Amino acid sequence: MDPEEFRRLGHRFVDWVADYRAGLDALPVGATVEPGWVRGQLAADLPERPRPLEELLAEVDRVVVPASAHWQHPGFFGYFPANASLTSLLGDLLSGGLGAQGMLWSTSPACTEVEQVLLDGLAAALGLGKEFTFDGGGGGSIQDSASSAVLVALLAALHRTSDGAWRETGTDGLERVYLTAETHSSLAKAARVAGLGAGAVRVVEPCAGSLAMSPDALAAAMAADVAAGLRPVLVCPTIGTTGTGAVDPVREIAQVAREHGAWVHVDAAWAGVAALCPEFRHLLDGVELVDSFCTDAHKWLLTAFDASMLWVRDGVALPAALSITPEYLRNAASESGEVVDYRDWQVPLGRRFRALKLWTVLHGLGLQGLRAHLRGHVALASELASWVRADPRFTLAVPPSLALVCLRVVGRDGTPDDSADDRATRAVLERVNAAGSALLTHTVVDGRYVIRVAIGSVATRRRHVEALWTALCEAADAVR
Repeated sequence: MDPEEFRRLGHRFVDWVADYRAGLDALPVGATVEPGWVRGQLAADLPERPRPLEELLAEVDRVVVPASAHWQHPGFFGYFPANASLTSLLGDLLSGGLGAQGMLWSTSPACTEVEQVLLDGLAAALGLGKEFTFDGGGGGSIQDSASSAVLVALLAALHRTSDGAWRETGTDGLERVYLTAETHSSLAKAARVAGLGAGAVRVVEPCAGSLAMSPDALAAAMAADVAAGLRPVLVCPTIGTTGTGAVDPVREIAQVAREHGAWVHVDAAWAGVAALCPEFRHLLDGVELVDSFCTDAHKWLLTAFDASMLWVRDGVALPAALSITPEYLRNAASESGEVVDYRDWQVPLGRRFRALKLWTVLHGLGLQGLRAHLRGHVALASELASWVRADPRFTLAVPPSLALVCLRVVGRDGTPDDSADDRATRAVLERVNAAGSALLTHTVVDGRYVIRVAIGSVATRRRHVEALWTALCEAADAVR
């Protein structure tokens, strides 16, 4: 394909994306096919000869669209948002067009230094402090996901707490990491990937009447492990857990962890970006005491997947744990020590120019536009929570957290009946999802089934939240 053919077809493909986004309201939010349907629609034999790419668009319409959960739909209230804004897609196009392999500074100085500038600027905008910037001795990188971020943080922690021996000897079975039942499963998975095994994971009890990690319970668990000859390696407080949006007390947790030399990694994948707004900056209280901090641009910050931002206060911690330099990667710039080679800040060698789509979003909306985006969703969630409080058919399972509302159905007479209310809550969720205009997901709180409403889609407006509330009320009337 030459540039002129690309230009012609590019218009067709961009038109398809624009038409798809413009017509999302008319589509059911969830996929409407059975397992195996997609495979049955596609030819088993791959084409031997080229086919017109226009035909591919027709196949996408026929097969892909009906077999997709439409994450950009304004009625998507499940999981957490995936903000693939059209603005960010333009930046992704630039990234793909350049086709840079940014593993080393020398392989793409722009890929490295644009990312450095953006991450330093966002550290300041979030209130992380200069210690998390390159000028302050730390630095940030764009990982593919928060799961990768917690893995590299764990590897750096293993390296540090073993005085560097981990690189040569591996784990010794004495390492322990600490989390709560609400912590994202990526940390438990990272412990397995790192060779620690499930037995290295300690689940810390929450504070009384809360789902947040108890500093006292953490202190007791760490002290008991040390007394047993075990080695605390990493503690992972969360700002905005996936299930309920719970916020762990980072300051107190970091102070406990410091007594035992454990690395503190803050997982703020969803909620951390809210700190761009000064009124939500309190969520990051104590972050100046931690070793690493992660929040996703691809959840709630209008940047298409994948773009997870990880900052560390020690700019050599990740390279010390992860750097391996064969002869074919040696070059003068790296040997000078004056540049950052991001391949040493992640597990893979190769890396895309992810910073371009984030740069495009910041250029197109500015910090002011991003704050308005976040505030709008928080306001909608607050209004939804007020409707729940005022309606005897529902109750809030936990206090609202930013743009996340967790609710349950209450029996007709208002008398608590856990099993009956669970059945009704599950039935309401299933009815709403089956109708197709909205998609919800659930969690379990204290053993009870809970509906999660995560407001955050790029296209969601007040009318969509109103329509969801109407659907919830009608479903509740039908099942109570």
